[in-house]
Amino acid sequence: MRVLHAVTLHTPSHAFGGPTRVALGLCRGLAERGEHATLLALGDEFPAGPLPRVVEGARVRLFRARHVLPRFEVSGITSPALLASAWGYVRSADVVHVHLMRDLVTLPVALLALRAGTPLVLQTHGMVDPTENRVARLVDRLGVRRVLRHADAVLHLTERERRETAAVVAPAPLAPAHRLVNGVPARERAAPPQGPPRLLYLARVQAGKRPKDFVGAMPTVLAAHPAARFTLAGPDTGALAETLAHAEELGVRGALDVVGALDGPAVLAALREASALVLPSTQDAFPLSVLEAMSVGTPVVVTDSTGLAPDVARVGAGRVVPARAAANGPAVGRAILELLAPAARERASQAAWRLVRDEFTLDAVVDRLRGLYTEVLDRRP
Repeated sequence: MRVLHAVTLHTPSHAFGGPTRVALGLCRGLAERGEHATLLALGDEFPAGPLPRVVEGARVRLFRARHVLPRFEVSGITSPALLASAWGYVRSADVVHVHLMRDLVTLPVALLALRAGTPLVLQTHGMVDPTENRVARLVDRLGVRRVLRHADAVLHLTERERRETAAVVAPAPLAPAHRLVNGVPARERAAPPQGPPRLLYLARVQAGKRPKDFVGAMPTVLAAHPAARFTLAGPDTGALAETLAHAEELGVRGALDVVGALDGPAVLAALREASALVLPSTQDAFPLSVLEAMSVGTPVVVTDSTGLAPDVARVGAGRVVPARAAANGPAVGRAILELLAPAARERASQAAWRLVRDEFTLDAVVDRLRGLYTEVLDRRP
């Protein structure tokens, strides 16, 4: 089976975050099962010279990004060369799997798949929901609604995401919807970390992921554990200066390590060394970093707005903080303190590791996806 995945952007720092990591993992898993999977995307922040053809074990075809509409950030980048080549990739595929957002890459590829008659699977990662933004609503009228109505399958992470995606096309019906969770490789559980507590934030540093709430938790934790260290890891996408200013205001800047973007091996090393992963984000449907943390037995602190919150609470894999309370910082700090008690952390660590092993391995997700592709192809004449 020849499968074409399309995602907006890949950078060495993984600035686009979850959708690209998910697409890479799915392509790698499909290839391991003998399928011919290729990821089509823009490449940015790479040095001069040829762009990589393999990323994290996945076959990729990258085209250098052109920032044609800078004020729209990732939605305003494209590549004439990619768009010119996309028709050939779409026509030669058995299935086109688009990680859809309102942009100048994935939406054109999805429209080309409809035009070519190639079976089309869409995965929105919580990025396509009702909005009052005029430009976004125009994009919906120009193409988003069409592909959501006429795709062969639309994948959602949570029931909330399915409802919100359906609301974009209402009153017309959404294409057949199927749940597909994110997955990560099964891994060994890390040994309990030694020494002073180390708390980790691992995500893009942008306002919606609430890095200020991570910093806001620091005084509460430091009052009980003065030697604790806090690591802010991830590419800056607009909120680093504000976050550091908040740390200065609270007088905790000296306990905060800012390490920037981490690559794959460094991500896992940081997760294994952390006492807990703290992600107070209110905009992540199903954060991959939370799954990766739990895969090595690192407990997590998340808000109840994330799609993984019910699973974390159900098995006791960490602590879930109400999204409104998270804005106060101390609520996040109190949740961290609960997890730093040795017995509580050990229970949460075991629960987190078992949760991923039993329900969220990449192998299980790829097998489910192959089954969905087969269903789509069997429905076609």
